Amino acid sequence: MATVSEDALKPVYLLTGSDRPKVVRALGRLRARFGAEAVEMLSADAAAGEEVVAALNSLGLFGAGRLVVVQAAELWKKTDVEALRAYLAAPAPGTILALVIEEAPRDSALAGLVAKFGEVLRYDVPKPKDPSVWVRSEFERLEAHASDEAARRLVEIVGDDINTLGLEVDKIATWAAGAQIEARDVELLAAPGTGEAPTWVVSDAWGNRDVAAVLSACEAELERGVEPFLIAVRLAAQVALVRSAQALASEGLSTRDIANRLKKHEFRVRKALAHAERYSRDELELAIIRLVELDAALKGASRLASELELERTLVGVTKAAEPARA
Repeated sequence: MATVSEDALKPVYLLTGSDRPKVVRALGRLRARFGAEAVEMLSADAAAGEEVVAALNSLGLFGAGRLVVVQAAELWKKTDVEALRAYLAAPAPGTILALVIEEAPRDSALAGLVAKFGEVLRYDVPKPKDPSVWVRSEFERLEAHASDEAARRLVEIVGDDINTLGLEVDKIATWAAGAQIEARDVELLAAPGTGEAPTWVVSDAWGNRDVAAVLSACEAELERGVEPFLIAVRLAAQVALVRSAQALASEGLSTRDIANRLKKHEFRVRKALAHAERYSRDELELAIIRLVELDAALKGASRLASELELERTLVGVTKAAEPARA
């Protein structure tokens, strides 16, 4: 992974990649080398290539040392790239251009042009795409001490959006102030993502066959105002994932193959397979049936309170089957 050199700057940089927080930090380091009055911010949706070239050629407030940043440069057309090509043949001394792109193809004309006259800085999330690996590296960068389980829990609560994860990592690392960060700390501090966010605490307790933990997690969700129906739907989705992962594993598929088949992240499949080790195939089938019955009960098929129906089902699908009596 390239970084902005501390030596003489090149006339043009292209900052791109799926790791957006690192792209933002790289741009911040570049901007820090110029005074605030020497930085001009533009966007490709409003500034064409010729306009940017004109800005590059204009003298700064003090005549030297200027940075022009163009966001969303992927919107530029061929004529814009050609205008930049003509400028780079004889760039203005002391003036630097930084192009920021959401995701630049490695063989794009713009990336090739920048590579010829300057430098392409690409920051991508590590492969295989396990966001918890990225989270751990971010905690280490901030000199925060977080357990592997804490990193995984953060992904489970927040989701896999790198931008949101980066904000949460910064927040939790600041709060910890050098102390060890455990999964419980993340559960108390992390803000759930805005997308589909399964009740991981409930599903993890179910996967571990811990009845007390399941009921405690359920109570905490209800106290936060989560509807019983939503808790049930999310747990049903996790049980279905465990059942599918178990079935595919029995066919000899690897974790990666299962993740590709189910279109899920590998870390979710690994967790599902760990849960599958604690449940037989028949138990998972029965759990699905019980959760379908719970769905009907929560929609009016039962006169019992929704919370009571939910808790009864959670106990039923979690506890180990009693051995048959002689």
